Amino acid sequence: MNWRWISIVLVVMLLLGACGKAGPADHDGHDAMNHSSSGDLPEGLQTAAAPRYPAGSRAIIRADHMPGMDGAEATIVGAYETIVYIVSYSPQSGGEPVTGHQWVIHEEIADAAPESYRPGDQVTLEADHMAGMEGAVATIDAAEATTVYMVDYEQTTDGEQVRNHKWVTESELADLE
Repeated sequence: MNWRWISIVLVVMLLLGACGKAGPADHDGHDAMNHSSSGDLPEGLQTAAAPRYPAGSRAIIRADHMPGMDGAEATIVGAYETIVYIVSYSPQSGGEPVTGHQWVIHEEIADAAPESYRPGDQVTLEADHMAGMEGAVATIDAAEATTVYMVDYEQTTDGEQVRNHKWVTESELADLE
């Protein structure tokens, strides 16, 4: 095993270990989440016809999926109608199970059924928001039909620019004051 892989494994273990000590508020490893993405959309995702926050508009994020997100001012990249899921899974890359991950959308589930999944259903993830997520078998914890947003924002903790973050629900956004 080369030193690069050892370093990556140690960093992931430290992040997951630190998250596990503080309890549920840390969202079980979301620090290892890919904050930015390419902006590529899953096949079949439908643009929302009349979203509350259209592309190009601005809103305040009222979600704490990861440090520096809650309270950040976001620019809406896109708005989509879908079903969002909270899921729990064991990463393909090993490590501690991830519980309560928000959000995976219906179009990020392999061979997705036409109807919504229910809590307790098992699915295979195609999402790659976090290391080890893609290909993992997950349990659906909760499901909701809603408008979901891809956003750009600057983290409130360190000023890092986050581009094409997937996903924030409409209930997690607020009008600018």
